[in-house]
Amino acid sequence: MKRLISFALSILALLALFAMMAQSPKAVAQDAVDCGTEPITLRGYFETGFDLPFRLAEEFTNQYPNVTWDISQDQFTNLINATPRLLSGDNPPDLIRLPTMVSFATQGLLKNLDDYAAAFGWNDWPVPQLNQNRVAEDGTRGSGSLYAMGLNYSLTGIFYNRELAAQIGMTEAPARLAEFEELLAAAKEAGLLPIMQWGSARSGMGLAFPLQALMASVGSVDPINDWIFQKPGATIDTPENLVAAQHLADWINNGYFPEDINAIEYTDANARFGQGEGVFIFNGDWQNAGYDTDMPGNVGFFLMPPAEEGGSPAGMSAPLTFGIAANAVNADCAAFFLNWVASNETARQIGVDVGGSNPGGPSGLPMPAVAEGSITNETLAAGFVVGEAGTSMDFIANATSAIFAQGWTPELQKMVGGRQDAAGLLQAVQAEYERQLSE
Repeated sequence: MKRLISFALSILALLALFAMMAQSPKAVAQDAVDCGTEPITLRGYFETGFDLPFRLAEEFTNQYPNVTWDISQDQFTNLINATPRLLSGDNPPDLIRLPTMVSFATQGLLKNLDDYAAAFGWNDWPVPQLNQNRVAEDGTRGSGSLYAMGLNYSLTGIFYNRELAAQIGMTEAPARLAEFEELLAAAKEAGLLPIMQWGSARSGMGLAFPLQALMASVGSVDPINDWIFQKPGATIDTPENLVAAQHLADWINNGYFPEDINAIEYTDANARFGQGEGVFIFNGDWQNAGYDTDMPGNVGFFLMPPAEEGGSPAGMSAPLTFGIAANAVNADCAAFFLNWVASNETARQIGVDVGGSNPGGPSGLPMPAVAEGSITNETLAAGFVVGEAGTSMDFIANATSAIFAQGWTPELQKMVGGRQDAAGLLQAVQAEYERQLSE
């Protein structure tokens, strides 16, 4: 009997030990998700023309001197083409700017961040911060496992030169699409360039910004998001989007954009706007610091107005998405950096000052101070409007890994050159989208 009791106690002890062993890796993993104290070099691949990740990397090293950076950078469209090769290489970047993510997640090239989300408590953050970076087992976005995080949460809309806008009689932001188009016509009549925008293949065609804004103005954002998230049966070729594309074609034909738009780089467009060329420009709040520097006190911002009475303004509101390569050497440190970006007081302040955007993070953290007179005050306020209205969208360039480079950019350039019309644009992009999904 004593032997039996002793045997039973031994079995219970072993079971308890196994239970502890099963739990301990998770506990150790949570405690170990940092950058340690030994020298580490984080390899980054960032997008050219955006100062935020570089400034954050610099501050991170200030706070964690054992971490240094080896950063490469490239244009957005080049990132799209290079990302598969970079992620699948023998020495992939620890942290990479993701122009799109679904195919990389389903191909196993991106690290699944669910364990890090549990370790850092990311799942307790407001849902919209994470859902755009989730990929389900069927390859659709918006739910499922987490494969990326945002360095901040940006918003797009329409910036304007206050002095030039006053010259064409604009005293307040237009409330309807028709009012905005009247302002464009007035600018043209006054000998001003109505809209500065970029369009080179290297930067990616910037006319995708006003086109998507027009789509949300004349229709609902839901079909747009369904298409971006690759929901079954989703199409960009809808009657509402045809109306929007025809508006854009009319703007092109009316001479509302620069004649050389197909050759203008992103940085050049912003520099020319900052020097007074163009009444309006469609862009994102990541450019706030540049506009405040180039034209202090002379830049304003508003969301694209709805076409119909009772509609709500809309804007692209999406994370500045970064992921970790599946085979990254320093994945824990990269994840620690992503958490630091959203939770550290200094990092959050950089997110607002340099990125011009909501830094996200836990809902209980205060919003960093914004300089008085900064355009960031207007873009942050607009973000709350979009949030309340539920009219936020991801970017139509993010629908597939190559839709921007192989769909939107060439077809919009053809439209500028008079070789594509509104209907053909949507049909061609939808065909390219379906081709890419079938591969």
